[in-house]
Amino acid sequence: MTHHYKFWGWGLADEVVPEKEGAEFTGWIAQLIKHQGGLDAPTPAPTVDEIQLRAPRLDVPSDLTAICSTTAEDRLIHHYGKSYFDAARCFERQFDNPPDVVARPRNEQELIQVMAWAERVGAALIPYGAGSSVVAGIEGRNCEGFNGVITLNTQALDQVLEIDPVSRAARVQAGILGPALESALQPHGLTLRHFPQSFQYSTLGGWIACRAAGHYATRLTHIDDVTQAVRMVTPRGVAETRRLPSSGSGPAPDRLWLGSEGTLGIITEAWMRLQGRPDFRDGATVYFDDYFKGAQAVRAILQAGYAPANCRLISAQEAQSQRAANGSKHLLVLGFESSHGPVDRDLAAALEIAASFGGSTTAGAEAGGDSNSWRRAFLRLPYYREVLTSYGFMLDTFASAITWERFEAFHHAVKADTEKAILEVTGQPGLVTTRFSHAYVDGPAPYFTFFAKGTPGQLSRQWREIRHAALDSVIRHGGPATHHQAIGRDHRPFYDKERPEATAQILRAAKSALDPSGMLNPGVLIDAQKPH
Repeated sequence: MTHHYKFWGWGLADEVVPEKEGAEFTGWIAQLIKHQGGLDAPTPAPTVDEIQLRAPRLDVPSDLTAICSTTAEDRLIHHYGKSYFDAARCFERQFDNPPDVVARPRNEQELIQVMAWAERVGAALIPYGAGSSVVAGIEGRNCEGFNGVITLNTQALDQVLEIDPVSRAARVQAGILGPALESALQPHGLTLRHFPQSFQYSTLGGWIACRAAGHYATRLTHIDDVTQAVRMVTPRGVAETRRLPSSGSGPAPDRLWLGSEGTLGIITEAWMRLQGRPDFRDGATVYFDDYFKGAQAVRAILQAGYAPANCRLISAQEAQSQRAANGSKHLLVLGFESSHGPVDRDLAAALEIAASFGGSTTAGAEAGGDSNSWRRAFLRLPYYREVLTSYGFMLDTFASAITWERFEAFHHAVKADTEKAILEVTGQPGLVTTRFSHAYVDGPAPYFTFFAKGTPGQLSRQWREIRHAALDSVIRHGGPATHHQAIGRDHRPFYDKERPEATAQILRAAKSALDPSGMLNPGVLIDAQKPH
């Protein structure tokens, strides 16, 4: 059994959808979007042997050969992230920007050595956690002025170094994967309680650098909320913030590292706030005939002071597209949990509020699905996406946020603009569905999914046109370019439109001070600084 990552899709190489199941799901999507043609034979996934990569442009120094690789498979695995755009280019056999070398430092000193080598030879240095970026955050684009590209894989820095059970915090190395971190905390009865969809294939450092959000829909769902202190290696030295519960001393330095996406330095350690592992759980699925009544129910629940761990409003079309329900009802998946006492009263109160907006807990048979069927479909979707790509279909998502009073108009506008773009780009109708990924007292985080039938060989271009139209609409109607998927290179044009120019100036100044050669992740957040 193979236990290395796919370079062309999600997860491990042996985690693939059976051929019959993949064809059935593709047929289901074709039916939903009213695709008139039949299914063409799927394009086979690429193999390492058929890809001709450019030769490495860098010679690894003798003192770093033990931690560096230039094999084709390593370079392919570290070439792209896990977005639809990445998958489409893999199936189109486009591999134009591979790293020249993959470095895996085993400690901070080796990391510093790699950084010094990169600066010395005029190479770009791209931090890599586990490669789950969906915004081209780890791709060697925008590196044309450099003499080569080194990808720095942090996964060897994977230890929990210290646990403070009194203040409930842990000092953790940044390359640790989600499952390994939780396994280390479990014997202590503690949890970080941070579970993004990429949990199995992402690292603590990646979560911090990209301001990740976990599955929990309310309260302490963002990595920002549970990060206590950060240690970062920069080309001009080590920066380490103080471990405190809070401080009023000037601008918070951690806030500059959070979301810096590898442009200012490489995170090596962090102190993280922990919680007791929950022993009490309860939940229910509420069904609505009106999606916006469901939204009003979510707002009322949160503004009443309740903080459900799960609070996902799923449109009927979204549930139907993933075969988690039949499309007759909108689903509100509610769940509460606690480490200190029963949660049945909170759930009962939330259900009472939902009922006042027309919600029902007894329509499961009529709707043909519930939270369990939705959860199974949700976890399966990344694997279905690569199957759809092979058949020439598009499946992609984008996340934003908006205040409650603007939500309905925002939802209608972004959905309509994206569907219009699909029709214009592909010549066929598509489908845009929505759900809440997270919700706040002052507004929801709507998460859009779009399906379309594209043209094999043209999928990456068609995706770019549709996605750009969708995010243009998001910005035009008041939302941010992303809620939790980071900026990278793909969201840069839209991030530039929403951020104040003063913020850009601050980022450029920080970049110039810490990374004067501009080698760290060029083109992410701000324009690439070419080496002098």
